Amino acid sequence: MDNCLFCKIIAGEIPSTKVYEDEKVFAFRDINPQAPVHILIVPKKHLDSANEIGEDNLEDVAACFAAVPKIAAAEGLSEGYRVINNCGAAAGQTVMHLHFHLIGGKELGEKIV
Repeated sequence: MDNCLFCKIIAGEIPSTKVYEDEKVFAFRDINPQAPVHILIVPKKHLDSANEIGEDNLEDVAACFAAVPKIAAAEGLSEGYRVINNCGAAAGQTVMHLHFHLIGGKELGEKIV
């Protein structure tokens, strides 16, 4: 996608603080962290949101989730962490490229909102 912020980050056109990369996944630190550790995990294949997950891209989404424990361990999140996906503008999705927030490094509590 030509105008996608995350596609440009993945391509190296926009700088980021990369923490993980493999053939299907790119992960980087959020520029507006909500916790001491706040990492965005994105599939390299562009999908607008979770609404586009289907048979043809399950491997890309699974690769994101396979990366989660690797990234969490590298970040020292042995006490726990949260993985969040916002789907659509009404849910707070501000970049229309499927992504998962890995959040931790502090006591998060039971409530999400």
